[in-house]
Amino acid sequence: MNKDSKIFVAGHRGLVGSAILEHLEQDGFTNIITKTHQELDLTNQSATADFFKKETLEYVFLAAAKVGGIQANNNYRADFIYQNLMIQNNVIHQSYLNKVKKLLFLGSTCIYPKNVPQPMKEESLLTDTLEYTNEPYAIAKIAGIKMCESYNLQYNTNFISVMPTNLYGPNDNFDLEKSHVLPALIRKIYLAKMLSESNYETVIKDLNVNTIEEAKDYLSSFGISENSVEIWGSGTPKREFLWSEDMAEACIFIMQNLNFEDTYINSDKQIRNTHINIGSGKEVSIKQLAEAIKNTIGFQGDLVFNSDKPNGTLRKLTDVSKLNNLGWKHTVELEEGINKLYNWYINKHNKTVKA
Repeated sequence: MNKDSKIFVAGHRGLVGSAILEHLEQDGFTNIITKTHQELDLTNQSATADFFKKETLEYVFLAAAKVGGIQANNNYRADFIYQNLMIQNNVIHQSYLNKVKKLLFLGSTCIYPKNVPQPMKEESLLTDTLEYTNEPYAIAKIAGIKMCESYNLQYNTNFISVMPTNLYGPNDNFDLEKSHVLPALIRKIYLAKMLSESNYETVIKDLNVNTIEEAKDYLSSFGISENSVEIWGSGTPKREFLWSEDMAEACIFIMQNLNFEDTYINSDKQIRNTHINIGSGKEVSIKQLAEAIKNTIGFQGDLVFNSDKPNGTLRKLTDVSKLNNLGWKHTVELEEGINKLYNWYINKHNKTVKA
């Protein structure tokens, strides 16, 4: 990419897209195109086609997606598979039709089977059954990988798929029902601490409600009180986390330095599993994560693990040797990242957050 290359960041308001946009701007790229969902609905085929024809884009970061935690994935199964498939189909196909030089498609490590050997290698894709709770989302992302591979092989496009581990960072989603585990725990434990300190004005503002009684009733539905915070599952599952700005750096590194042919070993065998894992290669249990967040925030109450709720996959550690060997490695460790995100939430997100 040149500094004046025409670059489209799809999903620039999301966790990953906003980090990619910020890094591109910091790196001096001057011709970046962004569209809000209101300005361009990427699930709309004709609107997406018109946009691509008008803009003559050179590079595309496809970070737009419907995402959520285990509860949202399980409750809104149809929404997750439909919206993600539509976004991917429209953007990837229009990138081919309009001769985009390179596209980077962002998926998720939930594409791997539930009982995959750890750490998860790229070649483990489609070797066993997926985790049930996020199966629709995972199938959509697998379709995106195969779409990129297929267009590359049939049409000689240059579309690369990357599979990030669990991400967290600025502009994260802190919705108590729909967010991923790390930002959800930050908000839950923070609100519990505010209740324990009788800081009711902050709680009311955070939840955008009228009274503390209304706030307490709402929070109790999520197992949040001044004395304790309920956490789904046993706390034993392990997860890997990556700071979103590290992820953005990895995406720009790949866009700048790699092509499709760099993602596989050239041979007479079938070409598959060309996607690239992006992660830290380190894992922590949900219990350890919750304790670390509790210590960072300074909450003195209890963490209550509800084993009647689903655990999800017991381990999800990525093998990042492929990307490390290609020249990139993460820099922000989890303890530092938790502190950074907590401070970001207090200083910025809490000004406008809604339940």
